[in-house]
Amino acid sequence: MSGIIVAPQPLAVEAGAKVLMAGGNAIDAAVTCAAVQGILDPQMCGLGGYAMLNLHLANGDKSIGIDGPALAGSKVTPDMWVDKVLRPNPDGWGYFLEGKVNDAGYTSVCTPGWVKAMATMLERWGTISWAEALEPAARIAEEGFIVGDRLSTGWLRPRPYPEACSLLDYIEANTESQRIYLKADGSTYQMGERLRNPDYAQSLRDLGARGADDFYHGALAQRMSADLAANGAYVTAQDLANYKLRENQLVTGTYRGYTVTSATAPHGGPTLIEILNILEGYDLAAMGHNSPDYIYTVAMAMKAAFADRNPTMADPEFEDVPLQWMMSKERAAEWQAHINAGKPIEVSFSGTTGTPHTTHVSVVDGAGNCVALTHSLGASSGVITPGLGFMYNNSMINFHPLPGHPNSMAPGKGRTTGMAPAIVYKDGKPVLVLGSPGATRIITSNLQVILNVLDFGMNINDAVAAPRIDCQVSDIRCHARIPEYVCAEVRKKHPITRIAQSHGGFALVHAITIDPQTGALAGAADTGADGMALLV
Repeated sequence: MSGIIVAPQPLAVEAGAKVLMAGGNAIDAAVTCAAVQGILDPQMCGLGGYAMLNLHLANGDKSIGIDGPALAGSKVTPDMWVDKVLRPNPDGWGYFLEGKVNDAGYTSVCTPGWVKAMATMLERWGTISWAEALEPAARIAEEGFIVGDRLSTGWLRPRPYPEACSLLDYIEANTESQRIYLKADGSTYQMGERLRNPDYAQSLRDLGARGADDFYHGALAQRMSADLAANGAYVTAQDLANYKLRENQLVTGTYRGYTVTSATAPHGGPTLIEILNILEGYDLAAMGHNSPDYIYTVAMAMKAAFADRNPTMADPEFEDVPLQWMMSKERAAEWQAHINAGKPIEVSFSGTTGTPHTTHVSVVDGAGNCVALTHSLGASSGVITPGLGFMYNNSMINFHPLPGHPNSMAPGKGRTTGMAPAIVYKDGKPVLVLGSPGATRIITSNLQVILNVLDFGMNINDAVAAPRIDCQVSDIRCHARIPEYVCAEVRKKHPITRIAQSHGGFALVHAITIDPQTGALAGAADTGADGMALLV
């Protein structure tokens, strides 16, 4: 057995699986898959993005975390957008600003870390070369791929609010994006049509030949920085040259005898662990899965953790983030007493939850190496440097646009995200590897899959497919598959709304289980997307 890989894009899963079948390890497969994801989901991830890795090595006894964050450019100032704020996004994903300066175009771009993160993974723990890992993506970009329903309908989906951007808006805001991603008549590619991006293929092959350092110091860096400077971006050539990964970027918690590792601040792991700590005080299995009592209890634990998160979460290299307090069992006990007393939970609006346009890959190889890798462009800035083919991130939207907030802008600062790639251990052995795209709903969706496996003993397919809820600031929101008669009982205690979707609509969890006795592997792709799990 070579291993198992699961992600939202079947072609990317297949590329990673081929690496495993050829004798590569989980790290090789993850990087190869991630590069292909950048071609297939060009506004979700890619060379201009960022990444968070949670890694377990077969010969190790703990998780390793590496963060390749998107960092604010050196030209930003905390008060530069004070006079541009229109209003908070009602969905919680940032603030609307005049001219969409934080959302689309050159002023929305942060310094990318994806290339350095992927190359470092391969250099330290991989067995194939950087060029080998990038070549499948280059080939698909050059030859083209058949556009699927999810991508084609995503481009046609209207903007949710007049001040927001649709995926098509990002493309239409940049001449180079229009050239690549729109047809001659200005329309988007439809399902079943072939989309090619030879410029992206060339950038990948140039990186493979010259090395990843070319992105930060070489010819590629020069082309990028010249374009960014000429168009008013806040990211400079010096920002690229000075970029550094962040090491030891995990937090660890415990839940019913299991150990849970995930991404530290400014990401979603501390909030995930706080929710688990609160729920450890309840017999969830006795309540019954998705019963009214279960939904209410889990929702209140979510809301309590976000009440702690929203006013405090930030880049710990710039702010004092009270992680020890957030993740303590003592704080959990305080919230349990609060919930048991039926007291309302007030959550401040942070406006810093991020956009749901991200992706993930989970891999376990036959030797026992485990990878949970979440990576993203945000929703993409739409910006493509002429001739390079790839979009840059739009991570400036994740900052608080006003000074004085822990998540306010500053040069070189990382912004809050919900990214929470997780590995769960029992007696020192990994038993569950998972992650998802979906902004801060990553936290609440990953949580429920963990609960489904650990508290209810579900197999991984059932655990991922089960209907979910989310509760962060106001109402409980739930899948349409949760019956109204259940919601009616919950509503006696707390407002609850069924969303339009039966699948999807929250985060898209992609997970793998490892049987602690037999070592048998099983995986599941979220039914809200097009992905798959491949056991090879």
